[in-house]
Amino acid sequence: MVYCPMFISKNLRHVISLCLLSLLIAGCGGLQEVWEGPGARIFRPQAIAVLPPMASQYDSAREDIQQVLSDEINKTSGIERVVSPENVTDIFQATKEAFDALVFYFSRLEMTGQSDKDSAVKLGKALNVDSFLVVRVNSWEYMRKEGDNVGRVGLSLRLVDATTGTTVWKARHERSSSYMFYRPNLKDVAKELAAEMIKAMPPQVKQ
Repeated sequence: MVYCPMFISKNLRHVISLCLLSLLIAGCGGLQEVWEGPGARIFRPQAIAVLPPMASQYDSAREDIQQVLSDEINKTSGIERVVSPENVTDIFQATKEAFDALVFYFSRLEMTGQSDKDSAVKLGKALNVDSFLVVRVNSWEYMRKEGDNVGRVGLSLRLVDATTGTTVWKARHERSSSYMFYRPNLKDVAKELAAEMIKAMPPQVKQ
């Protein structure tokens, strides 16, 4: 059989191009920032509550974000019980000790960037959960991005083990939806973002 060097060269270039393209596609996925604690892969909580999002300039989005995240955890996570946002609110309104623990937890997190063990455990007991999700809304807006009109939603999430107060996992990501005439519903953008982020959050569902 006669081999043609030019034929081999062209095919080799084609194979290399395909490999590089597949690597680029694989590298495009994932969240902007992700951190996992040592026990994240084996973390198996039974119940979770999504805390009211921390105060930010996007406070008008807090209720929508809390609901969207709770719904998404219910659909995709391996956690058995998700406390509804309504019940979370009722507990903090009815119990001063729980509300004080929430305020203290948030203030320590703002000051130190660390999860406070004592107040985290108090929150877990008040909410009757062994884990909770801390949420910050980083963006919830319509803006111009690279010459396009977009609706943008950005979130930071922190999963906390409520039995020890340790941070198990945290991530930051955002999602944009471009438009010409009709603005996208930001809650719909948030649903897509929540689905992507919760899919990456422990506990990892066994296949």
